[in-house]
Amino acid sequence: MGDPRDPPEGAPDGGSGSDDEFRSVVFDESFVRAARIQELSARERLGGTYRATRSRIGLGPFGSLPRQAVALLLVVVLAFAAAVYFGISTPHRQAAPPSGNQLTSSTVALAPSGPVAAVADPTHPFAGLPAGYAEGGAGLGFPAGSATAHFTRTEVDRALAIVRSFLVASSLAPATVAEAESGQARTLVTAGEQQQYDDSVNSPRDDQHHAATGWLVRLDPGRVALASDTVMAAGAVRVGEADGSTLEVVTDHTFVYAVRASGTGQGPVSLFSVRRELRFDLDRGDLSADRLRLVDSVLQAGPTACGAPTAGFLQPLLAGQAAPAPDRPAAVDPGDHSRPAWQLCGALGPLTGA
Repeated sequence: MGDPRDPPEGAPDGGSGSDDEFRSVVFDESFVRAARIQELSARERLGGTYRATRSRIGLGPFGSLPRQAVALLLVVVLAFAAAVYFGISTPHRQAAPPSGNQLTSSTVALAPSGPVAAVADPTHPFAGLPAGYAEGGAGLGFPAGSATAHFTRTEVDRALAIVRSFLVASSLAPATVAEAESGQARTLVTAGEQQQYDDSVNSPRDDQHHAATGWLVRLDPGRVALASDTVMAAGAVRVGEADGSTLEVVTDHTFVYAVRASGTGQGPVSLFSVRRELRFDLDRGDLSADRLRLVDSVLQAGPTACGAPTAGFLQPLLAGQAAPAPDRPAAVDPGDHSRPAWQLCGALGPLTGA
């Protein structure tokens, strides 16, 4: 029997049948169409104006691709362009707020029981303070750093230096305290809290998160002026770890300011006391950037009338002034939910040593 691969009429004359060496070559339609050499007709050969090669589409390096590949490439390009277009034109959800702890703050007004007393000697307003207070940074009482379980002594020292700089900028600098300057302290706040800081300074409100006085000691420059640039301070600092990657520094200080009515340059001088208990968190990224996160702020200030607004500025009662009787500390009804629980007022007592 013949080879089943042979044509029905048999192998052509001169052919080698099943041994034909070109039998394995298959010229399918795509191969023929892709070939650049084409057979000219008799008319084309006589005319002499035709070339025996097909011209390629001007697609540069893609000109040698089969038409199916070019079509597939165009589909992919169009799909990508559509995805980019709809990705740009579709409204996105509002961006998430910057990462970082949000400050929680509260202020307690300390109302005097009677008129505020003036100091005996305005040139030495702090002469009557009890022992334990020192001038400016000397009264902050920062300890020497020591290693913790996960932080070296060098890292703890750096954290303490950043916190100390913040306390100086926010509580001791005359420009911050009496001139509404806020840039010095801002440079020490981590980027994740700077938007909250700016909102608190520009639009202060009593909501436990956006009081400027949660960040800074600020006196209303329209009412109050410093009688001395010296600020007396006393207090202590504790260092611990919030977790294995975060240092926690807690400061508790009382600051005493000599104040008088603004715009006079003279007149009676009285003392205004502010206690600030602050909690700071600092991770290694904060240490490398010389920044900190202020997490909690509790402030007591007096003499101040209980009803005085204190979100934007502290409002000291000056020498000779007294708190209105209805605003003095009164009994608190724990069942009264008409006032926020953090809005407290206390009675101002004699200033004691630290």
